[in-house]
Amino acid sequence: MTTAIALIRADQKKLNAVGEQLAGIPGITEVYSVGGQIDFVAIMRLPDNESLAELVTEKITKIEGISNTQTMVAFRAFSRYDLASMFDIS
Repeated sequence: MTTAIALIRADQKKLNAVGEQLAGIPGITEVYSVGGQIDFVAIMRLPDNESLAELVTEKITKIEGISNTQTMVAFRAFSRYDLASMFDIS
């Protein structure tokens, strides 16, 4: 499993549309609208690096209104926050 974080800048007039499109892309598990020089933070979880490359180059960068992206691949998780438990249907 490959986890990556994308920092995304977008046209201010298209923020809502960009956010909705990002959230609808398979492989993007979370999208946050943030303040500051970056408009969105997208968390991506994919089976491998090839899938990540395809998502970034073929899907994210093709969204109209995105002006810049910076993608970081996670090496190791140190969080104790258990995302899997959020989806546990017991």
